[in-house]
Amino acid sequence: MKQHIYLIGFMGTGKTTISHKLRELTGAKEIDMDAWIVEKNALSINEMFEKYGETYFRDRETDAVCEIAKSAPAIVSCGGGAVLRQENTQMMKESGRIVLLTATPETVYQRVKNSTDRPLLNGHMNVEYIASLMEKRRALYAGACDISVSTDGKTPEQIAMEILAAAGEM
Repeated sequence: MKQHIYLIGFMGTGKTTISHKLRELTGAKEIDMDAWIVEKNALSINEMFEKYGETYFRDRETDAVCEIAKSAPAIVSCGGGAVLRQENTQMMKESGRIVLLTATPETVYQRVKNSTDRPLLNGHMNVEYIASLMEKRRALYAGACDISVSTDGKTPEQIAMEILAAAGEM
């Protein structure tokens, strides 16, 4: 690969699944940004939110983007809020292509409804809340991405092939 492929999008849109499929198809290194943050900080994301708050976690996210952007090209599955800060988006744009994965609020709900690792959804696990949070982030995601791919009703392989073709990696 010539550059990073950053997968962004709301939680539950398939970033981790598609990252695995892209790695399988390309042989490229794969980085899960949330796992990277957890490993570097020896705290779960839930613990970071509970002990230090969202700003602390977002600072760790910016640290991750900075370090990853300087590394060899990889498939990077970003946390759902990675584009909340313009500096993160800028570093990603300078070092790769940003691919927005989308899904309907109903699809997201079906994918995450049994998860307890979604601090922003704790106590709000319903389609209406997911839709409102997605709407708040829609413009940020749209403004950050180079490529947008819907994940509704497609197999991981179909989505990965669409991304590779659009990113010029095929």
